[in-house]
Amino acid sequence: MKHSLLAACLSLSLSGGLTMTTPCRAQEKPVTTPAVLRERTTYATPRFTLTLFKDSQTVSGLAPKGVNGFDFAPSDRDAVRSANGFYQLGDMTLRVRRSGTESYQSYSTALVRQPVLSLPLTGGAIAVADLGPTLPADCPLQVTRTWAVENGELVLRFAVKNRTDSSLEIGALGIPMVFNNIISDRNLEQAHATCSFSDPYIGQDAGYIQVTRLSGQGPALVVVPDGKTPLEGYQLLREPTNPNQTFEGMFEWLVHTRAYAGNEWKTTTPWNPPTDATLAPGQTRTYGVRFLLSDSIRNIETTLAANRRPLVVGIPGYILPMDQNGKLFLKYGGKVSEIATEPKGAIAVRAEKATRTGWKEYTLSGKTWGRVRLTVTYDDGTKQAISYYITKPAVEAVADLGNFLTTKQWFTDTTDPFHRAPSAITYDREKNEQVLQDSRVWISGLSDEGGAGSWLAAGMKEFAQPRKEEVAKYEQFVDEVLWGNIQFKDGQNKYGVRKSVFFYDPKALPNFPYSKERDWRSWTSWNQKLSEDIGRGYNYPHVVAAYWAMYRIARNHPGMVTRHPWQWYLDQAYETTAFMFSRTPQGDRRVGYVELGLMEGTVFAVLLDDLKREKRTTQAAAVEALMRERADRWKTEAYPFGSEMAWDSTGQEEVYAWCRYFGLTDKAKVSLNSILGYMPTLPHWGYNGNARRYWDFLYGGTLGRTSRIERQFHHYGSGLNALPVLTEYRDHPDDFYLLRVGYGGMMGALSNIDLEGFASAAFHSFPSTLKWDPYTGDYGPNFFGHALNTGTYLIDHPDFGWQAFGGNVQAAGDWVTVSPKDSERQRVYIAPRGVFLTLDAGTFEKVALNRKTHVLRVTLSAATPQTPQAFLRIEQPAAIRGVGKYHTAKPMGAEREASIVPLGDKSTVVELTDR
Repeated sequence: MKHSLLAACLSLSLSGGLTMTTPCRAQEKPVTTPAVLRERTTYATPRFTLTLFKDSQTVSGLAPKGVNGFDFAPSDRDAVRSANGFYQLGDMTLRVRRSGTESYQSYSTALVRQPVLSLPLTGGAIAVADLGPTLPADCPLQVTRTWAVENGELVLRFAVKNRTDSSLEIGALGIPMVFNNIISDRNLEQAHATCSFSDPYIGQDAGYIQVTRLSGQGPALVVVPDGKTPLEGYQLLREPTNPNQTFEGMFEWLVHTRAYAGNEWKTTTPWNPPTDATLAPGQTRTYGVRFLLSDSIRNIETTLAANRRPLVVGIPGYILPMDQNGKLFLKYGGKVSEIATEPKGAIAVRAEKATRTGWKEYTLSGKTWGRVRLTVTYDDGTKQAISYYITKPAVEAVADLGNFLTTKQWFTDTTDPFHRAPSAITYDREKNEQVLQDSRVWISGLSDEGGAGSWLAAGMKEFAQPRKEEVAKYEQFVDEVLWGNIQFKDGQNKYGVRKSVFFYDPKALPNFPYSKERDWRSWTSWNQKLSEDIGRGYNYPHVVAAYWAMYRIARNHPGMVTRHPWQWYLDQAYETTAFMFSRTPQGDRRVGYVELGLMEGTVFAVLLDDLKREKRTTQAAAVEALMRERADRWKTEAYPFGSEMAWDSTGQEEVYAWCRYFGLTDKAKVSLNSILGYMPTLPHWGYNGNARRYWDFLYGGTLGRTSRIERQFHHYGSGLNALPVLTEYRDHPDDFYLLRVGYGGMMGALSNIDLEGFASAAFHSFPSTLKWDPYTGDYGPNFFGHALNTGTYLIDHPDFGWQAFGGNVQAAGDWVTVSPKDSERQRVYIAPRGVFLTLDAGTFEKVALNRKTHVLRVTLSAATPQTPQAFLRIEQPAAIRGVGKYHTAKPMGAEREASIVPLGDKSTVVELTDR
């Protein structure tokens, strides 16, 4: 969800959309405490120019060499971040208690800044200090901090000594990780040149933090443990400036977490078992981190390997459906002594023969639904935690979703004055009831992402897995709620889409029992007039997607749709598109934001494809012209994506699609690199393929405790941003990194679906919560990305050999066979041949590749009453040397550029050849 909540920060007009170069203002609170850090000292290390404040010896600058003007640290915000309460690299937080007592005392080196006591240098040290002066006088620990260069790498180290005559328990120890993620007061070009995002692999001894530039360009910073400094937890730091839409906040690397686990986190299950450390009188324990530099995001793992860090690669990622054989590859100098799961037995692990390049290989099978921690223990004592999420088989999970949407979420009260019946409406899992009133009126009003999410998901579910009784309900929704209520069906605003059908207006509805438990006083409680506004462009792709999905179902599954012919749905999709890009007689846009890349904007590209295939020449030309006008604007901009927000992670999806379509490869690459800057691959189901979103609980989640700025796991950015990443991978099948990132994002939408089929908007990543949001909210765009993108990928990896993302693979003789296990089983990509097979109707049972002859043997499932024939498309987005143009070995009929394959009572086999 995006809104004009930040209107003071944006320049907006309905005729011109958002001015991309306008920065967001007034996001930082003025500092009232006088800055105490003035003088600086600069040190040249082999990889960085390190600048320390002289008085505190904390970091002002951490600039990688060879990149002029760029700094991983927020050095350009020193004036507002050098006062009491603001953290910097080199600070520490502690919770300590005397052994045998219950209460912890908290300490921080940042709360009351005082000059630290410099100490003599030894070895490779470049700065050493006793932090006692900047810690409270009653702190029982002596902390000595050292900055050093060892073997060419920058090291930060803390020696923590018990200076009392009693044993002490360190229940929490945090090392703040402060990087320049402050987008406030910057336009998009400035932000991409200056700012970075950090992502943690909360993997205990194998953990690390990667810091990547917004541009997606190198270099990338990698922070790893020095000595025994596990990354046990990761949490937001409290600072005078609160997080907001242009500032995610600063975080800390937590080495020990028991003090939090017994207090703030006591109602959750943390990522790792909480630990503490006991220090006897006079005993010292040392903690530290090293700062490594990778020349690119793609080479982060290469950098880790060069520094002898434990590596892990999971296939198909770390969200694992129960019917897929997962693969785990480990590489480390030590031997594996144990692999354990928590809950016990949640994943079955079978060791395989090591690969020819030295990776240890394991086959995994998910047994218990939900979160699972897999812990690898090496013979040197190193522990490596890998976070998995086990789901039902993908087909079952999506079937459950459709059932839940059309039963538990299906609103049927025809006396409703807002005329919302019948529809799939927002659901509250905590209360197990439909959300019929919310002061953020769109959530109950079937529009915007937070309200349209459920019916959008329902439409895309039927596109993915059409079920006749569910399709019949959706037809009713389209005729009785979408067309004529959410969308105007007559008058000057015909085809216009309302901001909400629910509204707060006691004057208009004096007898409606508005809830007294809701606060209706804010800008979010639109009255009837405001709810009927048609000017928000982001509402339109949802509607186009609903019509387009129904067109596809009606066109490809005879008898499935009964109320309208397929032509009607295709026309509705076209007319809605045409209206949203229309202009007034004065030349102004009727709908705002349409100059920008829109979430789900890929739907306009697939609509255009279908208009061309159906020989709708005039309509296709009109859509293409509308899109060309936008692309021509984007090609003049350095970073051609924006939104209602000052920075966002959704415009890139559609910008990529149209820049690629019109041959603007440089801008498509800019969009892709931006995605890679905020969408990591990490051995953790929540972060892997998770496109950065951290403010949308405000607009689509539950109120109260969840109304906060917080990194969201597998919010709709995951599914949407996976679209361009996997498209790019199919063009470049040798880029394994793209497959890992894109597949992780595409699979993210499955993790949101619970055992009954309820789909949450997103997962709360704060360690005090770690649970799915109770609202369905804006899940729909996430599933849109999944439904349009899910598939099975067969690869032949140089290290791992024949593997499948989304299926199970077998190799025997000259044949390699993949059995698709993705949620639709209508897309198979054969990476070694660059061949993309898709079905408009029918499903794949298996696809076999003959490695010598190049023949592809395709097995299709038996016919059903609504699927008597399959429509098979053969695309070759990647040109592979020695591979010709694939076609069916026997001539077949064709329709809409697809081969027509009659289906029978049993499986049907079709052979394809490139000869």
